Amino acid sequence: MVAHIKTVAFRGIDVLEVDVQVQLSSGLPSFTLVGLPDKAVGESKERIRAAFNALGLALPSKRITVNLAPADLFKEGSHYDLPIAVGLLVALNVLPAEEISEYYILGELGLDGSISAVTGILPASIQAYAKNMGLICPLSQGSEAAWSGSKSILAAANILNLINHFKGTQILSPPEAKLTNHSEKFSDLQDIKGQNSAKRALEIAAAGGHNLVMIGPPGSGKSMLASRLPGLLPPLSSQEALEISMIHSLAGQLNTNGLVQTRPFREPHHSASLASMVGGGNKAKPGEISLAHLGVLFLDELPEFSRQTLESLRQPLETGSVTIARASHHVTYPARFQLIAAMNPCRCGYLDNSKLACTKAPKCAMDYQAKISGPFFDRLDLYCDVPAIKPDDLSSSPKSEPSEQVAMRVLKARQKQQGRFQSLQTNYIPRYNAEMTSKLVDETSKPDTEGLTMLNQACEKFHLSARSYYRILKVARTIADLCDEPAVRKNHIAEALTYRRLVYN
Repeated sequence: MVAHIKTVAFRGIDVLEVDVQVQLSSGLPSFTLVGLPDKAVGESKERIRAAFNALGLALPSKRITVNLAPADLFKEGSHYDLPIAVGLLVALNVLPAEEISEYYILGELGLDGSISAVTGILPASIQAYAKNMGLICPLSQGSEAAWSGSKSILAAANILNLINHFKGTQILSPPEAKLTNHSEKFSDLQDIKGQNSAKRALEIAAAGGHNLVMIGPPGSGKSMLASRLPGLLPPLSSQEALEISMIHSLAGQLNTNGLVQTRPFREPHHSASLASMVGGGNKAKPGEISLAHLGVLFLDELPEFSRQTLESLRQPLETGSVTIARASHHVTYPARFQLIAAMNPCRCGYLDNSKLACTKAPKCAMDYQAKISGPFFDRLDLYCDVPAIKPDDLSSSPKSEPSEQVAMRVLKARQKQQGRFQSLQTNYIPRYNAEMTSKLVDETSKPDTEGLTMLNQACEKFHLSARSYYRILKVARTIADLCDEPAVRKNHIAEALTYRRLVYN
């Protein structure tokens, strides 16, 4: 007899079904695992043996063969412990094969028989629901699994609880999808004194989903401004929360409070490696750009990041996804993030201050900014100078608008964009202006005659690329939306041009 247990393997955000086949046969006692397992899966034999001993269930003195099918799919992760153990219990007639066949099973075993948390429970549960299957998972992740909407979820603390449930001596209650009363307080834009131009750029970036780079001396408030952006962005929809939570679940960063309820704000250190930024490693885990999906990726001290790391962001900035290549397969993760960057104008940071600037100015600024390639800069929508704050501004009371008031304008502009996109006869529907294709820009953002003349003259004078041309139009469209005007006019183009700067010249 061969016991068949259903579990899953992960390839990016895709969930693939795996059939765990357990056979007990006569011969010398042995425990063989086949089907392309990694080291963590191979070590499950000893964890299962110890867990069975702790529960007083000795492994049979037979030849145990476990096959993980399909055999050409690489199996990695500790979540195969529980399905293999359950397969053994089915083969020993301890658990009913027919009932167990209706569940996907995931979980890591402790030496005492406890079932520990694993990565990927949420996407596995969603896959189980789509296949009309149930799910058996660790007790600590029951609420996470419940967000799939499935009513057939068993969350067990240990193997004994699972056995007793199917024996009818104990009932495992269905877990509930928890949603904490989330009342995170974002830092208020009103707390920042001065920097009105930068605040306006931040509002435009939030309204249109545009990428933004802020350039200024140390202490001018660039990082403070960036940290205010999450408070300006619209709240997550249920679909977006589920999408973000799936990625965080695969990365093992989903907390026990349920779904991610706020847009991610990731700020990796400039020493971050290429693999940590775009994803990779032995298990091709999602990187910072995927963890920032539908949120904000903040890169402080932009030129200090390695050239290779920054260049690797060019493709995700255009496509909204990242593909990690392996010898046997490719893994694709979503990476539709909003890039906010901050940098000093030169290495010392005081290029515009003759008293503090180093002796190498202005050459040091050219060398410092040359660390970032022109094609990378060309993919950024907004450039904003953030000058040093004057003492008079520091001593005065804040006069700017609170984040809540700005966020209302941003939300209204986003809703205006969604209404416009929904009315178009197109297969591709962007979420906001920054995601428009050139065709959509031509249809929705064509400026008036004066605005078009101004834009053409600017492109000729500053030798702007076609990409820059369309990015200026996207920003102008966002400015018009914030002004609640249906058409893009000359004043919108003029303001958009003030935020378009060739930093490397």
